[in-house]
Amino acid sequence: MALPPFLVVTDRHGADRPLRETVRAAVAGGARFVWLRDRDLDCAVRRELARDLIAILAPAGGHLVVGGDVELAAETEAQGVHLPGSAGADDIRAARQSLGAAALIGFSAHSVAEIAAAAAAGADYATLSPIFPTASKPGYGPTLGLDALRAATVHRLPVFALGGIDADNARACRDAGAAGVAVMGGLMRGPDPRGAAAGFLARLI
Repeated sequence: MALPPFLVVTDRHGADRPLRETVRAAVAGGARFVWLRDRDLDCAVRRELARDLIAILAPAGGHLVVGGDVELAAETEAQGVHLPGSAGADDIRAARQSLGAAALIGFSAHSVAEIAAAAAAGADYATLSPIFPTASKPGYGPTLGLDALRAATVHRLPVFALGGIDADNARACRDAGAAGVAVMGGLMRGPDPRGAAAGFLARLI
């Protein structure tokens, strides 16, 4: 499956409007790939949210991956799961066995070595972060930069640059070999998620 180059990462706490409305606007702007984080939600509420986001994405042929919850991904028939950096190779393989060959299995990597391990375990894509300084996730250590992004691409796993991505540096990430960029604050906190999505895509395609 060819992955869209723009991955929307949800954060209802940082969004300027209700999350469903933000995602609907982003999809109207061309977004087709959404990672549902918001892990602090009650299970039933998160299940309902996942189903609503799938319904928003489906008419546009979009994909939803659920952060860290294989059972929820299976129950809601999401397109896949995005596993946290604490997951290991066995977790990636177990997610594949549970969700099937067609599912998207993503992984949050914070080093080139973790990208290599995810590729070997059969992940479909990974995020690599933080590429640039970011206010959304300040506790993830020093930035990796574009050199790490270039190094990660040798492992033939689609890598999405995450952390401090904005309209000014998104193209540089693609030029460094990234399959795309993953954006949370730059879309969730903006007043115009539709325009933001369209702007990112114009720089990425």
